[in-house]
Amino acid sequence: MPNRIFIKLLLGFWLCSSITLGAVALLPLLQEQHDRAPLPDHLQRILKKTSKRIQKQPLLLTKKQFHGWQKVRDYEGQSLKLYLVDGEGNILNYIRNSRLLRHFMFLVEEEGQPLKHQFRKQLFFGPYTFLLNGSEYSLYGQVENRHPKPWFLYFADNKLSILLIAIILSGLLCSLLAWHLGKPLKQLKQSADKLAQGDLSNRVIQKTADRGDEVGQLARAFNGMANAIEEMLNQQQQLIGNVSHELRTPLTRLQLALALARKKGQQSSEIERIGYEAEQLEELIEELLTLSRATISQSRLRQQTIIIDVLQQVIDDADFEAEQQGKLLFANTDIEDLQMFIYPTLLSRAVENVLRNAVRYAENKVSITVTKSNQNLFIQIYDDGPGIEEKELNAIFEPFYRPDSARDRSTGGWGLGLAITAAAIKAHHGQIAAKNIEPHGLEINISLPINGIADQ
Repeated sequence: MPNRIFIKLLLGFWLCSSITLGAVALLPLLQEQHDRAPLPDHLQRILKKTSKRIQKQPLLLTKKQFHGWQKVRDYEGQSLKLYLVDGEGNILNYIRNSRLLRHFMFLVEEEGQPLKHQFRKQLFFGPYTFLLNGSEYSLYGQVENRHPKPWFLYFADNKLSILLIAIILSGLLCSLLAWHLGKPLKQLKQSADKLAQGDLSNRVIQKTADRGDEVGQLARAFNGMANAIEEMLNQQQQLIGNVSHELRTPLTRLQLALALARKKGQQSSEIERIGYEAEQLEELIEELLTLSRATISQSRLRQQTIIIDVLQQVIDDADFEAEQQGKLLFANTDIEDLQMFIYPTLLSRAVENVLRNAVRYAENKVSITVTKSNQNLFIQIYDDGPGIEEKELNAIFEPFYRPDSARDRSTGGWGLGLAITAAAIKAHHGQIAAKNIEPHGLEINISLPINGIADQ
């Protein structure tokens, strides 16, 4: 089929090389056609007039008379030279042979008729043949003249210019072909990168998908894959939410049965253990529901909110918790009355999870800094705890991931706190990253686009 990339590449490079070679090969032919032409009447009359003068004055053939007629300054203000050649091809009125004249004589002999031919600076014309004393003579003319010619023919005299033109022309044609093939591939790469970053709604533009070649087929296949992935993940998150919600019913019955048993005085270590595990299960279900809502954006409606109002309560709670543990919390919130469209509950939960982790694992000090730069809000949370291994810095934001390190061995949890944080930041079109700080400590950096979420 004609839309296949193989055919496009073949035709593109074939046309590129053909046009380039054709242009280079055509220039000498065009120049030759422009410079060479049949002998015009006005130049023939000059030669004819001179031949009649020689026929009337045969003494002009003697060497003493050469300089009397060989130069005439009456042709358009230019110096006109005339060459008298005998039947054997000898130039009679010049001692030194003219290389260009010999070349012109060869061209005339090749054409078999009188010509005019433009060399770089000289115009040669002739011959006009006549008889004198039974011998045949020929007259040729030469004029110092640069007659106008098309601009592109000047390149024919400069081989380096022709080479440069060929390189530029082939470069332009190949650039057009590369742009035609590279632009949709670049769009496909951008869509793949956004999909890899978690933007499941991103698709290759329809114009690229409508192409009839392999690039269009690839774009349609990519969009189909993205649709399938988005649907599968949404179904997965929906399933987690549904299962978590359904688990609440038997859990509620279990807690009710425990309450009745305690009311009847049935106390034992086994019942206390069952009660504790039921509370843990309820917290896990709540975490799963929160993660599901954050992932599939089913939380409360977005609101235009003053950011400091959302964060201040979280900071106050963390400060109280740090004080109870004998640790210090430093807060720097230089954002004044900045307002953003956000999910207030999600954002506060995201910052709370990170801040409580920092307080829990810090040795002495925790700090939170909230600043605004250009069109982004930056939240930086630091603790002077032991940090985590470098290979686990990205994995800690995955659901149910519990790194095998000192930060988690001494605590419980299900590995959902930071996953909820990452999902909440993603719901705000932001980014979150963790890094270790020397000599020890962990820093969590959150960036949110101030105008990245519009109310819909």
